[in-house]
Amino acid sequence: MPSLLIRNVRPMGASPVDVLVRDGRIAETGAALPAPADAAVEEGGGALLLPGLVEGHTHLDKTLWGMDWYRNEVGANLIDKIENERAFRHASGHDAAAQSLVLAKAFLALGTTRLRTHVDVDTQAGLRHLEGTLRTRQALCDVQQIQVVAFPQSGLLGRPGTAELLAQALVQGADVLGGLDPCAIDRDPVRSLDVLFGIADRHQRPLDIHLHEPGAMGAFSLELILQRTEALGMQGKVAVSHGFCLGDLGERERDVLLARMARLGVVLVTSAPPSRNVPPLMACRKAGVTVLGGNDGIRDTWSPYGKPDMLERAMLIGMRYNLRRDDEIDVALDTVTHAGARGCGFEAYGLEAGCRADLVLVDAQTPAQAVVSRPVRRLVVAGGRVVARSGVLQAEVVSL
Repeated sequence: MPSLLIRNVRPMGASPVDVLVRDGRIAETGAALPAPADAAVEEGGGALLLPGLVEGHTHLDKTLWGMDWYRNEVGANLIDKIENERAFRHASGHDAAAQSLVLAKAFLALGTTRLRTHVDVDTQAGLRHLEGTLRTRQALCDVQQIQVVAFPQSGLLGRPGTAELLAQALVQGADVLGGLDPCAIDRDPVRSLDVLFGIADRHQRPLDIHLHEPGAMGAFSLELILQRTEALGMQGKVAVSHGFCLGDLGERERDVLLARMARLGVVLVTSAPPSRNVPPLMACRKAGVTVLGGNDGIRDTWSPYGKPDMLERAMLIGMRYNLRRDDEIDVALDTVTHAGARGCGFEAYGLEAGCRADLVLVDAQTPAQAVVSRPVRRLVVAGGRVVARSGVLQAEVVSL
């Protein structure tokens, strides 16, 4: 891979420097760096330099991005959405391989170089959606790091054979094991979590558990999750997505749970939806809990909303939490950059020498302005390779 020298950029708004990239990693930063003979040179023009953006929770396999408009007439309950989606995908022959690739590329064009996607595994579709998404992961492996979560969207216990399919998914290449509402969906939280943690322990995989359950129900499930995390020595290997119950609880009960999450390294993933009480971002961070951001579904049968733009998601997180000061908006950006990478376990992340060269250039004075204005991504570099200019993928990436 030829070297790349990017001149006159401001890392996270700091003073201008040049960035030298060799072998896909940041080799050096500094003023007026000499250009190696083999280096391609990009003029940054004083642009703001951000690390590659991180999507901590999406569903590439189920998106309708780029397809005809889907008329949403689904019921209001969670189970309505689950059953409607499963029926639609079965009847329509929805192609997870093609659709996950379309959405992953759209993320990449807007600067997302690392992402975690949950992929439905159930006894009707089997591993079809997983296999399609694994093809996308392989196609883009040089330019985008994709973690695949084997996710029991229809529940773990209600459809016999699901546990075996999840284990098979891990053998076939899923990176993470997913879970879902042990009380509200599986109706047997002890058995549900025993089975789930048992699979994760046998296959030595981390867990990412959707927890939509409210109030006391969600707190009970979260307690069980924390108990098993500690008992099985899975510290630093468990994520709780949504965690709406943490926004419902009184401060004293909430803070006890947050302290335990921090001690066990259990991270929290939020899309900060406006329709639910959400975990208090600043209280979580003060307690030492890593909070990362994600879109959840984008343009699917659950919801027509969403866009594969992590600066926009950071803005929506900022708005949901009423973050107005520049230093507060920096926290919103952190959920889709450093905290996102840390929470998912993506290594060699950042703008320091030795980090993987995932870089995004935008015309903004400060990181806070980048979040608020969501400017065109002037340049996106992934693994040391220029993959997009002005929000448009390079031809060689389009063809992948």
